[in-house]
Amino acid sequence: MNTFYNQNYTFEKIEEILESIQECVRRNRYIVSRNANRHENDKFITDYNLTSVKQRSIFMEIKATDFCHSLQNTNVGFEHEVLFVFCPQVRLHNFDGKEERVDIYLKFNILECDEENLVIVISFHKRNKPIVYLFR
Repeated sequence: MNTFYNQNYTFEKIEEILESIQECVRRNRYIVSRNANRHENDKFITDYNLTSVKQRSIFMEIKATDFCHSLQNTNVGFEHEVLFVFCPQVRLHNFDGKEERVDIYLKFNILECDEENLVIVISFHKRNKPIVYLFR
């Protein structure tokens, strides 16, 4: 595993982090990154016709056992941020209507702002590299 990946968490701590993420989703305080650097996110959303309702459903169904690791943000000026990676396995229908079991690579950034958290979903696409689950 990459030395930058952190798996030094208890199950209870990941449940707490996940609750914070899902509370932001419940309160509609989240954004899925779809900028020029996030083509994989756009392609995934299009290929599986993931409406905002379906995206929200996927985020709300994540479990602590889907947690892989955290890592420090390496972007200049954002090195203080911790990113959390989960990889749930979800049944989705592709563009042709065929059902598939898909490993979804999700990377979350939890920002504290305006006395409330905001979640940025940095990565939202099919898993494209090996992962190691912490609690499986």
